[in-house]
Amino acid sequence: MSNIQEKLNALRDELREHNYNYYILDNATISDYEFDMKLKELQELEAKHPEFYDPNSPTLRVGGQITKNFNTVTHEYRMYSLDNSYSKEDLLDWEKRIHKILGVETVEYTCELKYDGASMNLTYENGVLVRAVTRGDGFQGDEVTNNIKTINTVPLRLKGDYPPKFDIRGEIILPLDGFKKMNEERVANGEEPYMNPRNTASGSLKLQDSSEVAKRPLECLLYSLKGEKLPIATQFESLQKAREWGFKVPSVAKVAKSVDEILEFVNHWENHRHELEYEIDGVVIKVNNLQYQDELGYTSKAPRWAMAYKFKAEQATTILNEITYQVGRTGAITPVANLEPVLLAGTTVKRASLHNADQIAKLDIRERDTVFVEKGGEIIPKIVGVNFDLRPADSTETVYATHCPECNTPLERKEGEAQHYCPNATGCTPQIVGRIQHFISRKAMDIDGLGGETVALLVKEGLITNYADLYELTKEQIIPLERMAEKSAENLVNGIEASKNIPFERVLYALGIRYVGETVAKKLAKHYKSIEALINASSDDLVAVDEIGVKIAESVAQFFAEDTNLQLIERLKAHGVQLEFSAAQLEGLTDTLAGQSFVVSGVFEKVSRNELKKLIENNGGKVASSISSKTSYVVAGDKMGPSKREKAEKLNITILTEDEFLSMIQ
Repeated sequence: MSNIQEKLNALRDELREHNYNYYILDNATISDYEFDMKLKELQELEAKHPEFYDPNSPTLRVGGQITKNFNTVTHEYRMYSLDNSYSKEDLLDWEKRIHKILGVETVEYTCELKYDGASMNLTYENGVLVRAVTRGDGFQGDEVTNNIKTINTVPLRLKGDYPPKFDIRGEIILPLDGFKKMNEERVANGEEPYMNPRNTASGSLKLQDSSEVAKRPLECLLYSLKGEKLPIATQFESLQKAREWGFKVPSVAKVAKSVDEILEFVNHWENHRHELEYEIDGVVIKVNNLQYQDELGYTSKAPRWAMAYKFKAEQATTILNEITYQVGRTGAITPVANLEPVLLAGTTVKRASLHNADQIAKLDIRERDTVFVEKGGEIIPKIVGVNFDLRPADSTETVYATHCPECNTPLERKEGEAQHYCPNATGCTPQIVGRIQHFISRKAMDIDGLGGETVALLVKEGLITNYADLYELTKEQIIPLERMAEKSAENLVNGIEASKNIPFERVLYALGIRYVGETVAKKLAKHYKSIEALINASSDDLVAVDEIGVKIAESVAQFFAEDTNLQLIERLKAHGVQLEFSAAQLEGLTDTLAGQSFVVSGVFEKVSRNELKKLIENNGGKVASSISSKTSYVVAGDKMGPSKREKAEKLNITILTEDEFLSMIQ
């Protein structure tokens, strides 16, 4: 190794250590001036010797890379949402469910602060940051690695005994002091101040010039490790380990042994949150034991082993100027309160959902009322009450809309349903636009170059009236449209063409069948394997599918009973859209375990717990979270809970070893 290379490596290592001391340990060992001089020396050396380039050099903290387009990346481990709780009763119910699934008497919990920032997934290989991806929709997000490298609390190289590969998750936040200084500078420059730290942090991640991101005092607070066979047994230990490897992990986390101890932590931080240097909106409680987390698993939206306890929502008072009505893609009508603008939890609120006619009647909400507005979960504004003392003397009761505000069709309300609907599915513009916007959305067909506004424009210009029309669009038709040039028209047509490779389960979700979300679409696709088989299924057949209820079954059967929908499917098929499982997807799928229910418990040697569950589902079996009389088998690994084993034996359920299960499906 040359002297120059040795000097470069020594300088880089020294600056990394100073960076760690200053930003992670909050214990600077040299002055800012000395640090800047060493950084300048490194920059000059690197400029003279590009042959010794290091993608994780401390000099990259100042940014400079330009990212024109942020690539979409699929998360290796899905980023779930959290279920919310607001009371002791909610937590006790959650604890009861946990005890029932695990079959144990006592469970420990880790309590952590719920940071109000932008969620981020960082991937490290051999101690080096290789990728940073935003949460996105939980399944996939945008790669923002260049921007994240400018954040000093994100280590570019790790210290200590880190695993060879893992993901770590956290929140990108803007500390309150830094946010205040940014706004003071903006006001001094005659610019509008930013509204709140969370949105400013989130917006920073998508700036094209990383040197602009470097100017913002962003931080990354880490809280969760993901990976195979990580050398940790508990959530609390994972926080300690992450700290040792060089991550900024707040030290306020605490292990609690009961709901009362959890509430002590919650109450303390609800009263003291304004003493923190960053915003929080609650506390996250997680089952501490990672093996228990594995056993508890996930619902379609959230982990069963974690719960967010949300602090009491901030409230404001304002005037309700007018009630208007919005039409959704399914024809559902949503009443909207148009408010006198009011500042609430850091954002200006002008509109709030009124949900349905029953909610308006229950609260007796009227135009010109003074209303109390809250942010539900501090995200979506909602009206929670009326100040009747300030009601105008000539106020009149709200009469709910009788006709569609867009096409004037009389509204319908089915028995037992809260919402009114516009039945004019094929002639009501918002429904037409909404269905196509759903079809092209990220979780569905994910069509590059086509956004919601462009869909509305294509419908307005009469170029499309349904999603099958998309596949007949030409570049020549698109170029004359507003804000369209040859390149963007070409990208749109190419994006539509590429969507023909989207797998069947996502196409099924994209069709927009009422009550068929992503999870239901996957179950139906896996069970029927083609659109033809699904079209021919009766309501009774559908109800027999795992977790498909009567309401979903009737909705699916009704969708395929309509000629208009069948014609659309025929057209999609003719254009080459995937309406059945491909040969690659069918490979490995069998009915070997059809009609059998399995509970997986313990730690496994040959396959991971998730792989084992996938094998059960791929062979037609059902994975259940807890043992009951309906359980066919328990697949038991090392460290299976004794109470689970006891329950299985009591119910005479066969307990299989890992090897016995694997030989069963071979």
